[in-house]
Amino acid sequence: MHATVLLRGYLAVVLCLAMGLLLPLSSQAASSPDMGLDREQALRLSQEAIGRKVGDHTLLDREGRPVRLSSYRGKPLLVSFIYTGCFQVCPTTTRSLQETVQGLQKVFGTNQFNVVSIGFNQPDDSPVALKAFAAQYQINQPSWEFLSPSMSTIGAIAKDFGFVYAPTPAGFDHVLQVSLLDADGRIVRQIYGESIMPAEIGEPIKLLLSGAPVEPATMLDDVMDRVRILCTVYDPKTGSYRVDYTLPIQIAGGVTFFILMLVFFFNEWRSNRPGARTKGARRV
Repeated sequence: MHATVLLRGYLAVVLCLAMGLLLPLSSQAASSPDMGLDREQALRLSQEAIGRKVGDHTLLDREGRPVRLSSYRGKPLLVSFIYTGCFQVCPTTTRSLQETVQGLQKVFGTNQFNVVSIGFNQPDDSPVALKAFAAQYQINQPSWEFLSPSMSTIGAIAKDFGFVYAPTPAGFDHVLQVSLLDADGRIVRQIYGESIMPAEIGEPIKLLLSGAPVEPATMLDDVMDRVRILCTVYDPKTGSYRVDYTLPIQIAGGVTFFILMLVFFFNEWRSNRPGARTKGARRV
């Protein structure tokens, strides 16, 4: 009995681990064919959005209630784009943004600026999915909301923010950017990269709160290297993207581990079942 209970417990744990590793694989299988992403054009479109006033789009919050982007005017606003089916880059960048926001809220106060994360993979990034994403990664900072646009509006919203993405077998290639808007809903800065440095957001927010103008950031030569693309890695030596095999290797390793654990615990169960113990006693 003890062996059976132990077997069931271990199998449940192993199954959960395996499912966690296989979920990205199922997401890949459901995505569209690889369309690629022109990184130079993506950055150009992103930079062209600076100075643009974002339209008054209506989205849904985590409870399914309509929210207009104009309701965030009057304070600086940080906007990031995520998709909940991402298990690597989006959680990493969101955690980085979370750490930065926590630090800035201690400096400026919790009500001095707002943060919005928009789920761009529709219809999968529903209010329920975004609520689960925020809960999973324990994002509960004041003045931070997760919003779900409709399929008919996500294109216009992405265009307003200069956010470029393309479906691939691995999910999506997309520019990792955080847009900073002023109190009038105008984009004043685009912050790029997987890791968000506090000064990159803190300095322009301080200027906005003091009423000073925010000058466009100087485009550095290495900014291209900081635009991370999901499941591809930019190699500055070759000037091209190469496939990141880390995820497939992790999945293969997880599946192998799952099979080995099944065999091991099956053998343990056979050796500890009552019939096997009785036979062993008779042989003695």
